[in-house]
Amino acid sequence: MAIEAWFMDETSGEDQRLPRHCNPKEFVSLDYLAELGVLYWRLNPENYENDEELKKIREERGYNYMDLLDICPEKVADFKEKLKSFYTEHIHADEEIRYCLKGSAYFDVRDKDDRWIRIWIKAGDLIILPAGIYHRFTLDTGDYVKLMRLFVGEPVWTAYNRPQEDHPARKEYIQSMRTEKVGMALEAY
Repeated sequence: MAIEAWFMDETSGEDQRLPRHCNPKEFVSLDYLAELGVLYWRLNPENYENDEELKKIREERGYNYMDLLDICPEKVADFKEKLKSFYTEHIHADEEIRYCLKGSAYFDVRDKDDRWIRIWIKAGDLIILPAGIYHRFTLDTGDYVKLMRLFVGEPVWTAYNRPQEDHPARKEYIQSMRTEKVGMALEAY
């Protein structure tokens, strides 16, 4: 099953961990996500240590560093505050690569019209958010996700909170949206 994504109801003051669908629901295609530079693969999370497809992705994209992260109340100090900080809208100077091995969570990204799109990742979903895209992260009501984080070179995870219109990564991202289709949708396996 492919990843699910939809435009969010931005007026709702509900718990950030709820789906927050518009009424009526407005789903977003893989093609539309790819136009924003968001890439997606469906992999086998049970075999991540020996997965040839994951190995190929890592080699082709230069992801030579990997770590694992459990996000849940039992394993994260100051859990509520940490989740709040993840949910603050920000960009990174590099791609954000996350592979969901267990549980589920949401990545929210802004589209070209500054609307929020909620992307629901579950075990087996690998997504790449391009450098410079405004986004945020939260758990869903399951309150648990195990993620693999991938990086090129030494891990750098610096969040630059909005506004960041003058940040070089943001400028480059905006320019890429004006001049080309950033990504290609990938079929789920």
